[in-house]
Amino acid sequence: MSLNTPAAAPWRDPGLSDDARLDALLATMTVREKVAQLFGVWVGVSPDDGEVAPHQHDFATLPVPWDELIGDGIGQLTRPFGTAPVDPVAGATSVARAQRAILAASRLGIPALVHEECLTGLAAWTAAVYPNPLCWGASFDPDLVERMGAQIGATMRRMGIHQGLAPVLDVARDLRWGRVEETIGEDPLLVGTIGSAYVRGLQSAGVVATLKHFTGYSASRGGRNLAPVPAGRREIADVLLPPFEMALRAGADSVMNSYADIDGVPVAADAALLTGLLRDTYGFTGTVVADYFSVAFLQSLHHVAGSRVEAAHLALRAGIDVELPTVHCYGEELVAALEAGEIDEGLVDRAARRVIAQKIRLGLLDQDWNPEAPVLDERGEVALDDAETRSLARDLARRSVVLLQNSGTLPLPAGGRIAVVGPRADTGQAMMGCYSFPMHVGVHHPDVPMGVDVPGLLQVLRGDPAGYDITYAEGCPVLGGDDAGIEAAARTAVAADICVAVLGDQAGLFGRGTSGEGCDAASLRLPGRQEELLEAVLATGTPVVLVLLVGRPYELGRQTDRLAAAICGFFPGEEGAAALADVLAGRVDPTGRLPVSFPRDGGNQPSTYLAAPLGRRTEVSNIDPTPLFPFGHGLSYHPATWSVAEDGPATWATDGTYDVTVTVRNDSAVAVSEVVQVYLHDPVARVARPEHLLVAAVRVDLAAGEAKTVVITLHADQASYTHPDGRRRVDDGEVELRVGASSADVRARLRVTMAGPVREVGFERVMEAAVAVTS
Repeated sequence: MSLNTPAAAPWRDPGLSDDARLDALLATMTVREKVAQLFGVWVGVSPDDGEVAPHQHDFATLPVPWDELIGDGIGQLTRPFGTAPVDPVAGATSVARAQRAILAASRLGIPALVHEECLTGLAAWTAAVYPNPLCWGASFDPDLVERMGAQIGATMRRMGIHQGLAPVLDVARDLRWGRVEETIGEDPLLVGTIGSAYVRGLQSAGVVATLKHFTGYSASRGGRNLAPVPAGRREIADVLLPPFEMALRAGADSVMNSYADIDGVPVAADAALLTGLLRDTYGFTGTVVADYFSVAFLQSLHHVAGSRVEAAHLALRAGIDVELPTVHCYGEELVAALEAGEIDEGLVDRAARRVIAQKIRLGLLDQDWNPEAPVLDERGEVALDDAETRSLARDLARRSVVLLQNSGTLPLPAGGRIAVVGPRADTGQAMMGCYSFPMHVGVHHPDVPMGVDVPGLLQVLRGDPAGYDITYAEGCPVLGGDDAGIEAAARTAVAADICVAVLGDQAGLFGRGTSGEGCDAASLRLPGRQEELLEAVLATGTPVVLVLLVGRPYELGRQTDRLAAAICGFFPGEEGAAALADVLAGRVDPTGRLPVSFPRDGGNQPSTYLAAPLGRRTEVSNIDPTPLFPFGHGLSYHPATWSVAEDGPATWATDGTYDVTVTVRNDSAVAVSEVVQVYLHDPVARVARPEHLLVAAVRVDLAAGEAKTVVITLHADQASYTHPDGRRRVDDGEVELRVGASSADVRARLRVTMAGPVREVGFERVMEAAVAVTS
């Protein structure tokens, strides 16, 4: 293990309890050694690599040379694979070399924990690119997302990576926010269910999942990145926090703070959130890691600290255990303040205990721990994107494609003359979000091959077995363009039987794209001149099929009644083009459902389907916020037949359960899939509640001619909400369960009276329905 520490040291003995090992190690550590465990080191970052974190080049420089820095050990190694294109074997070799140097230089020989981004797969060169999180939400398929998480985790473990910075559990609140593409959707139950599945999958491989961003980040004023959050306590409690509660129950072992300030208090300095709520109420025992530079931002952006050491003190007192991505505030000035007695050493002891406990759980302090990653034992070429990963990526991409509307033009006729136009047709970049390695890092290295095969839709359609006669014109780029390009696209459409217009976003960071971190939208019109292009091809009279490849919904109310069909893919990953082609051809029935509403026009914002009555259409405003395509919406080529049992009990005990029974039948000759959705409407409450909110969603796969009966058992806890006094309760009185195929397509309304005493519930409440499906 270490050249300096006897192998028989008690903290190296896996036969002892974790607490015994932890106590033995902490008792021998100096203040410097404890502080050294509380920061990461970003050794590979360079000004030439391009900015992948806000204010990266203001803070990323190491304060002292590497050899000097590791003398007391370090807590984490930051993104050794995900900062620049690195061959996987070379990267693993470099990490092993760094770990051996840490072991040799430090007295106690505590290895560093290695973390990476993993939102759409391991963010590393040549690694698989899975569909973006909005696709996870559109799939309504937690089992499939859990399988993806397990596959990502296995790849990370193979590379010697211990912690992944995912999933994002922010609930989309304003569609103008650039990071909507990283969210799972606008509903807390959907976000929590799918996010928890990802956590279970990733951690099943022995990799720590990190929940982002606790909390409030997505509720920023004006949809601006890293902006103040005006959310009230009930919005926080009832909308923003439930996904984190669910994922913590799933076993997540790390949490990352939000950059935001909520009502003027930066989350990074908020002990009520990071300690009082997260630790004392939720019982969380893992580590809280700082979002990149957020400790430094307490001084430089929030101006609540006058120095680095004041920022460190605020963050430690709030409950941030690890400063990421590199040491800035948790360094020498903090050590000096501790040694001078200016800061309570107990704060460092508390954080160090959590960090070391996590390393013990990961096996990093075991006698037989090996710095050599498993990949270094492999023979032959190392593949991080093989047939198995691509198959799973394709399954999830297919599951997530949403058919928004269809006049009968889809499926496309085999052999038909198809004009393909639009800036997203002829590029694989259209399939990937801002946290995929090619778009996050690779774009800064144009001379390096992408490292993974991501075809564009045009390429796939040209080789499609349906034998289309394809013509193509770009029309305009995502941003910019000229009249001549648009006119050329219109001429291409005139000469075809059907025009497929492939429009949407360019994912990027900090203004280098139209969607992604720091790429917020001033309006929800299609970026650049793409709406002009769409109008030009619609004016030809050729039927137009709109294919959207986007990171957020856009307003289509001016064109929807003239479109022959519209489908949407929310950055569907490396197999996204193949999945879209399968749906366009009819080989696969579209099964995706919208995780976010599509606005009819810009007046919808800022709002989601969770709006209370005054947030919906009223007689006292000329703006109608009714969405064009509502949350949960998605069409099929072969719709299933529904039958909802409406003879259930008239009462539902305030501490009991209620069964909703739905039979769905597939009368077609092909396999289809339906999502049975149940919404709760509370006619009279102590506060203004959403008109309705999702309480259950069940995906049901049906073979040709098959019928299945779904019994959804709701618990009364799911009807609870936060009262004016801040306490969560289940009320008595009437509620209505709305059963349907979307938040607007209601097939049955079950009126039930909740009977019994008003009951207070908390973190341990039931948050998900039980489901039984029978044929």
